[in-house]
Amino acid sequence: MLAVRMGLVRGHVLIETIGRHTGKRRRTVVGMHVADSTGWVVAEQGSHAAYVRNIEANPSVRVCIKGKWRTARAEAVPDDDPKLRLDGFGRPRHAANVRRFGTDLLTVRFDFAST
Repeated sequence: MLAVRMGLVRGHVLIETIGRHTGKRRRTVVGMHVADSTGWVVAEQGSHAAYVRNIEANPSVRVCIKGKWRTARAEAVPDDDPKLRLDGFGRPRHAANVRRFGTDLLTVRFDFAST
């Protein structure tokens, strides 16, 4: 987690959600593609992933990209094609692993606040 937080793991970030039951901060490492002021994640376990359920309960999140925290509003995008989205990341190895281990792919969009 420290290497991701410092920006040493290409294409991965640390997201911070608020626990839907506990109200505590929860941090999770995810693969993210950032384009302009939007970040894209394909959740391998879809709406079964705890961080996705936390986002559905409270879409205000923080994302640590290369050691800098940014605030964002996140939302699941069930109408998006997650396999096509993965192909757009330009990281074929990452896409292959997500497809291999994922059971219920779901796209999650992160809109970053202007700074």
